[in-house]
Amino acid sequence: MGKTIAEKILSAHSGKDLIADDFAVCKVDFTFGQDGTSSIIIDRVKELSLASLKTDFCMVIDHSSPSPSEGVSRVHKKMRNFAQEFKARIFDVGCGVCHQVIPESGEILPGDLVLGADSHTCTYGALGVFSTGVGSTDLAIALATGKNWFKVPQTLKIVVKGKIPKGIFAKDIILYIIKEIKSDGATYKAIEFCGEVIDKMDMDARFTISNMVVEMGAKAGFMPVDKITIDWLKERGVNSEKIKQISADKDAVYEKKIEFDISKLKPQVAIPHSVDTVKDICELKRIKINEAFLGTCTNGRLQDLKIAAKILKGKKVAPGVKFIIAPSSRDIFLKVLELGIADIFVKAGAVIVAPGCGPCVGTHNGVPSDGEIVISTANRNFKGRMGNPNAFIYLASPATVAASAIKGYITDPKIFL
Repeated sequence: MGKTIAEKILSAHSGKDLIADDFAVCKVDFTFGQDGTSSIIIDRVKELSLASLKTDFCMVIDHSSPSPSEGVSRVHKKMRNFAQEFKARIFDVGCGVCHQVIPESGEILPGDLVLGADSHTCTYGALGVFSTGVGSTDLAIALATGKNWFKVPQTLKIVVKGKIPKGIFAKDIILYIIKEIKSDGATYKAIEFCGEVIDKMDMDARFTISNMVVEMGAKAGFMPVDKITIDWLKERGVNSEKIKQISADKDAVYEKKIEFDISKLKPQVAIPHSVDTVKDICELKRIKINEAFLGTCTNGRLQDLKIAAKILKGKKVAPGVKFIIAPSSRDIFLKVLELGIADIFVKAGAVIVAPGCGPCVGTHNGVPSDGEIVISTANRNFKGRMGNPNAFIYLASPATVAASAIKGYITDPKIFL
C-alpha cells in the first residue's frame, strides 16, 4: 500500500513501517524555541540536568524584538546565556521571525522532522518538511532524548485548480479554504496541497498557505518538492545533493480528497473574532479602519511587500490610519531597501518597524486602542491577539491591506491593480 508524505517521513524517522493512526517514537532532526517559549524550555533543560542537547537546536528572539520591557529583557539575557552555555545558535534582535529565518538558514530540508515551540511551525511544510508545533516541555524532552512520540496523522489531499483572478493572492486562497473546512475541520490531520494553482506558486505564496493550516486544526501542511523548492533552497546555499525529492506514492491512501476551483474567487476577509468567519470583500459594507498591519510569518515576505509597494507607489495612507510594516527577516528588509520599496512605504506615510512578530502578537509596535479596527496580514484575529481584547481585527491579503490603508476603509485591491 502506498504512503502519504506524513507516513513516509515518520516511518523513516522511527525505523518502522507506519500508517495513519499508528503511534511511534521518532528521531527529531531540528528543534527551536522563540522568546515567548524558550524561558520554559531552558527551565526544563536545567531541571533535567542536561550536559548537552541531543538535537540541533536554535532560539529566535522575535516576539518582543527589540525588548519593550525590563521583564522581557531578562528573558532575552537568559536565552543568550543558555545559547552560549550549550553552543546553540541564536537569532538575536533584528534577525526576524522564526518561520522566516530558520528556512532561510538552510538548516531544514525536505523529509526532515522538525519540532518548534510555536504553533505556526507548520510553515516549513512548504519545503516538504514534517514540522509541527509543540509545548515547551515536549520540546525540552526532544532536547534531552533526541526523540519524541507521534501519532501518524490521517491526510487530506487538497487540490487547488482554476485560473487565478485579478486581485487574488495566496492569502485569499487559504482564507477561502479555511472558511470551507472550518477551524476544527482538519484537527490532527496532515494536508497535502497540489493542483495547477499550487504548482505555479512561488515559495513565498506556498509558505503563506502552509503557515495557516494550523488555523483549521492541522498538524502539518505539505507543498510539492519541485524545481521551485529546489531553486529556493539552492539560492540559500543548500547543496542540491542534500535535497530529497519527497512525495506521496500514487496509490497513497487519503482520508479525503477535496477540490477547490478558485476561478471566480473574490478577495477574502476574515472578520472578528475567528479565522474561519470569512466573507467575500464585496459582502462587507464600508468598514472604516484605524490601523493597517503588513508583516508576520504569514505575509511579511518579499513578494508580499512588493505587492503592497506596487499599490502604494505615489499614494498616501489615509488620514487617521496607522500603517505599520514589519519585514519578516533582516535579509528581506535589506532587499526592501535595495529595491527602493522602503522609500515607497515611508513616503506614503507608513511606519517600518524592526523585523519581528511584535504587532501580530500584541507585545509592542502597534497595540490598538479600545474599539479600534485593524486590517492585518496576520494569521489570527482572536480577541486580544494584537494586545487589546477591545479591538477588532480583520485578516486579508497584503494587497487588500495596502488598498485599505490608502482608502481608510476595507477595500477591494483590484481598483489599484
